[in-house]
Amino acid sequence: MTLIKSISGIRGTIGGQPGENLTPIDIVKFTTAYARFMSEANRDKRLRIVVGRDARVSGEMVNDIIEGTLLGCGVDVINIGLCTTPGTEMAVITHKADGGIIITASHNPKQWNALKLLNAKGEFLNDAEGKRVLALAEDESFAFPDVDSIGKVVLREDFNPVHIKQVLAMRLVDAERVRARRFKVVVDAVNSIGGVVIPALLEELGCNVVKINCDPTGLFAHNPEPLPQNLTEISEAVVREKADLGIVVDPDVDRLAFVCEDGSMFVEEYTLVAVADYILSQTPGNTVSNLSSSRALRDVTESYGATYSASAVGEVNVVAKMKEVGAVIGGEGNGGVIYPELHYGRDALVGTALFLTYLAARNMTMTELRHTYPAYYASKNKIELTPAIDVDKVLVEIKRRYADEQINDIDGVKIDFADSWVHLRKSNTEPIIRIYTEAKSMQEADDLAQKFIAEIRTICNL
Repeated sequence: MTLIKSISGIRGTIGGQPGENLTPIDIVKFTTAYARFMSEANRDKRLRIVVGRDARVSGEMVNDIIEGTLLGCGVDVINIGLCTTPGTEMAVITHKADGGIIITASHNPKQWNALKLLNAKGEFLNDAEGKRVLALAEDESFAFPDVDSIGKVVLREDFNPVHIKQVLAMRLVDAERVRARRFKVVVDAVNSIGGVVIPALLEELGCNVVKINCDPTGLFAHNPEPLPQNLTEISEAVVREKADLGIVVDPDVDRLAFVCEDGSMFVEEYTLVAVADYILSQTPGNTVSNLSSSRALRDVTESYGATYSASAVGEVNVVAKMKEVGAVIGGEGNGGVIYPELHYGRDALVGTALFLTYLAARNMTMTELRHTYPAYYASKNKIELTPAIDVDKVLVEIKRRYADEQINDIDGVKIDFADSWVHLRKSNTEPIIRIYTEAKSMQEADDLAQKFIAEIRTICNL
């Protein structure tokens, strides 16, 4: 069992020993620390914090503890219940709240949950802010407010319909054009909140929706990470239903993957590529993705005479880089689309609406559109961390061995070869080393990954 404290929030497995897992005691501890941190930045002000959650089995329990703790800290709460991560971010912006807590462990299995912490802009806390929260969590010199100063729940609402309207109102979403195509779409939302929100969005866009795994019970029908090996059911359903495409989201609906009409994967790396293609065709500007994302975004960006930049992994890092270079579109190769015209957050609803607008405008099938992009193949692997693995030692040795190649070490080590690349880094969300590779064939990508896995094992004497 595990408790991970990182830039991505407080994430852990439910049950077990306090301090080693995400127990009620830990939830109170970190919620209190967050409330104290927000109070430091908003002295002499009554705080209002948005709380939203995905459909995980533990979500209601965690929600109740967080809500009660915030009230006990003298914070007023806007509780939006079952909501997506991007929806919760938009609720903070819409209600002009001081911050937000999203209760979700994203793509992790059902035994996991997490507290993702937002600022008043509906964006994740940066590294320095996150470290301050962690420091406050270890400082017990704190007195809770008295009975006359405790908080109250100022609003309970379903924010999802508001978020859908905000997405449909975006300048580059052409709802009428999408409605004219009458797309037939199969949706797999892994039995979380996406099973409510994505079909509702699609129906507003005039789509014929076929639902699988759309009951928000939190009982994930398959591994919730939207990778090809987990998506055989929707692949078969798209073909069986003669659908135009399939849409897959993770439990908190910030990652988006598509399935083509023939059941093949559009590949989640190309979700951002296609959306960026559309945005750049309408809006000149730069793009950003993280170091682990496909070269295809760089290629498409440069075809428009614009500049591509890479950031460290993590949404907060992508957002910081987007603001630095004035990017008009950005995100992560895991299917995370960030479109700042609405907000600086990965948003599968935004990605869906923009993608369908572009697909309708191009008047192509999914496979035809996919073939317009450079063909790269990614291999995503990992090694479980053990006491025998010194990650820093591994990265230093890899850099030494490949010193003559193009190296980027802002986040782990990325080595760019002429026709391929490898990125090695310690995960922010799991006790693993990630080994991501990309090449011009799947065999080359897999071979490159296995080569580096073997090198890591040799370095660590495994």
